[in-house]
Amino acid sequence: MNRGMMRQAQRLQAQLAKIQEELETLTAEGSAGGGVVKVVMTGKQVVQTVTIAPEAAEELELLQDLVLAAVNDAFAKTQELAAKKMAVVTGGMNIPGLG
Repeated sequence: MNRGMMRQAQRLQAQLAKIQEELETLTAEGSAGGGVVKVVMTGKQVVQTVTIAPEAAEELELLQDLVLAAVNDAFAKTQELAAKKMAVVTGGMNIPGLG
């Protein structure tokens, strides 16, 4: 590998590390049931908060489904957020192991 390629690889690695740090501070909110259940998740897919409207407690099965849907919604949004951040670095190329 020549020096230019080495420098470029080091820059890419530094940019990826910066994105990983940013993803720890960014959040996405998922919701279900028209906002009855809300989940806030970091860009690293860590759930920070779960908010449930009081009326949702009346139907346990429905509440479980809404929590599941809200978590999945937040997870999908964080994946999209990470993909957008990575696309800036990779120029939209699909590089195995980076997405």
